[in-house]
Amino acid sequence: MAPKKETALESRTASGAKLQSPSAARNREPIRKAFLEAMPHVGTFLEIGGGAGEHAVHMAAALPEAMWFTGDPDDAARASIAAWIKEAGLPNLRGPHAIDVRAADWGVAEHAPFDGVVSINMIHIAPFEAAEGLFAGASRLLKPGGALFLYGPFSRNGEHTAPSNEAFDASLKARDPRWGVRDLDLEIAPSARKCGMNLHTTVEMPANNLAVILRKNP
Repeated sequence: MAPKKETALESRTASGAKLQSPSAARNREPIRKAFLEAMPHVGTFLEIGGGAGEHAVHMAAALPEAMWFTGDPDDAARASIAAWIKEAGLPNLRGPHAIDVRAADWGVAEHAPFDGVVSINMIHIAPFEAAEGLFAGASRLLKPGGALFLYGPFSRNGEHTAPSNEAFDASLKARDPRWGVRDLDLEIAPSARKCGMNLHTTVEMPANNLAVILRKNP
């Protein structure tokens, strides 16, 4: 069996099981700000591909009236998430789950329907089937009118939004040809519509990223 490929695109420091991501440290506050401006502040939220767990702690701390349920299919990531949750001691932060978005059953139906599903920096470092699975699962588990919040680099109508994103796309595809910066208009929105969700709004973010909010049809 071939060795498992490390998904993280950066070196992360470790303190026991707890991992720390330089990109999360840079981006967590702009992401939290965009989330608070575009999403509800109460309810139950499901984070997919939670990575080391830093975003979950940052978001749950800002949303005391919401429940944040996070996890990741990677063993090391789940161990890190558990360590971050234990250290934070927040009553509204739960996990880690081990959801693989490609599965037909995510195993969290007892917590549904969710007010929001969140995926930060996931769909460009996975095959496109992961994005399709994300839309299908979000559609199953969101309440009518609920929202899917995405963050990451996107192209628009077949064009990269910056030379840095074009270079990043090339580096992703060199690492795994199934990866790459996704096109919001030609790939993401059409795939979401097939699952009963529509593009609601986009927020321009630092470093040529976007926050994208898709809403499930009422």
